[in-house]
Amino acid sequence: MSEPHDLPDAATLLEAVREFLSGELEPQLEGRLRWHAKVAANVLAVVERELRLGPEQAARHRERLQRLGFESDAALADTIRVGQLDGQLPQVADELREMVADKLAVARPQHIDRR
Repeated sequence: MSEPHDLPDAATLLEAVREFLSGELEPQLEGRLRWHAKVAANVLAVVERELRLGPEQAARHRERLQRLGFESDAALADTIRVGQLDGQLPQVADELREMVADKLAVARPQHIDRR
C-alpha cells in the first residue's frame, strides 16, 4: 500500500510487531503465555502475507474463475457438485490446485508442494 499513507506500510508494521513477539517477548515467556505469544505472532504473519500477496492473488483468482466461466466461487462449487464439469476435470483440477496454492501461500506457506 502507498498513498495516502506514508511508509512504513501496514504489512511492514505488522512484521515489526511479529518480530518483537517472536524474537524478544516469546523467549522470555513460559507455558500458556508463551503459547499465546506464538499464536499471536503466527496470526500477524498470516495478515502480513495477506496484505502483501492479496491484491495479486485476487486478480489471479478472478482470472481463474473467468477461464472456467464463473463469476464466483459459489457458482463454481455448485457446478462441480452437480457434475457439470466432469468433462473438464483436468483443467478444473489445475485451476483449483493453483487456487489452493495461493491460499496456502498466505495461511501456511511451508505446506506448499514445491515439486
